[in-house]
Amino acid sequence: MKQIAVVEDEPLMREELALMLRKAGYKAIEIREFDHVAEQLEQISPDLAVLDLNLPGVSGFQICREIKGRSSFPVLVLTSRDQMKDELRALELGADEYLTKPCRRERILARVSNVLKRYEGRANLLEGPGFLLDRQTYTLYINNSSIVLPKNQGKLLEIFLSRSDRTVTKDELCTALWGTTEFIDENALQVNLTRLKKTMTRLGMKQKITPVRGMGYRLENEEDQ
Repeated sequence: MKQIAVVEDEPLMREELALMLRKAGYKAIEIREFDHVAEQLEQISPDLAVLDLNLPGVSGFQICREIKGRSSFPVLVLTSRDQMKDELRALELGADEYLTKPCRRERILARVSNVLKRYEGRANLLEGPGFLLDRQTYTLYINNSSIVLPKNQGKLLEIFLSRSDRTVTKDELCTALWGTTEFIDENALQVNLTRLKKTMTRLGMKQKITPVRGMGYRLENEEDQ
């Protein structure tokens, strides 16, 4: 059963959406707390998020940006904001669909179905600028070709892509590689990072791994450095 998160602060609208989705055969999860929405969604990892833009605290635009920086599931914006500039901004931030309220039940369900179909088979894919990484096989798709990364390089690139909006600590990197932070020689981590950096350079990737003093490492676009 597909799992859909409903991010809507108006209780009646949220309940109606959730009921509609459940009647259509989906599992609907209602987000009722609006602090750290992106983090909640990352933990739930739904097949789709239905997102309002007018939320208390952080705007839906910022949440959309954070979701797309952290996760690979799609976002359908459902909002009363009907200005073209709002739609274009949401799409630029990575939203997969944009619908304005009020909206007929049939249209919402059709768009939900279409987005889910587009994402079938992509649940294991993480996207970077100009490439995709299959997190199950660590196959990297880039420049109309594919390459299977060595396991440790794949694990490192996976955690960097899934945490693209923040610094990844050395402990997180060690845990990703070896499942523990105990008895790990830091030189072993450096060796694996160096190998990944060389692979990324050889493939002409547009991102670089940069150290953050006293904290860890971050994956950044070259133009941002």
